[in-house]
Amino acid sequence: MHKLSILASISVLAVSAVAAPLKVSTIDKQLKKIEDTYQVKVGVYAIDTNSDKNIAYNADKRFPFQSTCKFMGVSALLAKDTKKPILQKAVTVTPQDMLFWHPISGQYLNKKTTLQTLAEGAISYSDNPAINIIIRNLGGLDSVNQFARNLGNQSFVIKHYEVNLNSNPKKVDDTSTPKDMGLSVEKILLGDVLTKRNKALLINWMRNNTTGYNRIRAGVPLGWTVADKTGSGSFGVANDIGIAWSPMCKPVVLSIFTYSSKPSAKPRDVVIKEVTKAVFDEFSQYATCYQATNLG
Repeated sequence: MHKLSILASISVLAVSAVAAPLKVSTIDKQLKKIEDTYQVKVGVYAIDTNSDKNIAYNADKRFPFQSTCKFMGVSALLAKDTKKPILQKAVTVTPQDMLFWHPISGQYLNKKTTLQTLAEGAISYSDNPAINIIIRNLGGLDSVNQFARNLGNQSFVIKHYEVNLNSNPKKVDDTSTPKDMGLSVEKILLGDVLTKRNKALLINWMRNNTTGYNRIRAGVPLGWTVADKTGSGSFGVANDIGIAWSPMCKPVVLSIFTYSSKPSAKPRDVVIKEVTKAVFDEFSQYATCYQATNLG
């Protein structure tokens, strides 16, 4: 596990006040052009803690969240790890737990490991058995829904375990809104929902995410660091949520969701990349710290 000291600066950043919406006719046009170009529906909620501005595009519409729900499940586990430590609880990974994509949990088949190891696997590698074991140890899917409600995320509805999450945008199951997910990211990563130690753990795991190289990370300006969690599925579902920051700028919260109307459509990383670029181009007009980075 990487040292947590590299994230110390994140822990002391203040949560922004309620972000003021931008008059974003220009950004709206850019995002609509991206939708038309790639034939997808895009949902965005982004918060710039440097200027307290936000961008909202289809932000109150429901989108299938796919594996971004792992962020909520692991956060629920970390939030529970207070008076009664649970991260070091030993669990056995059984053959019944095994399903597609188990790069970390598969190493512990018929062996014991800790929930902390599985939590890191769920975030950094999007390990499917790992998040299922975590959620079951929390008490089931309703425990994650309740955690979301406690955060103020009223739209979050998880009805299935991995790998059976719904991707059909016409269904409510396994969906949330970009705005609710963005505000949840802000509260968890920049607020006081988690202890300082557990927040640093989560941010570090998200920094080490191995599934997001071509999404938000591909669209941020040169010199920015990203901590994110992706989600993908049928209907072209391609999502990414997290924060990005630079040596000069405080974090930008990003919640980007996409889907296609075609069940057979494949996820398009480039859509997330282009949306991220558009968001940063817009925010750069309102905070001078952006001028210290290369926005090209």
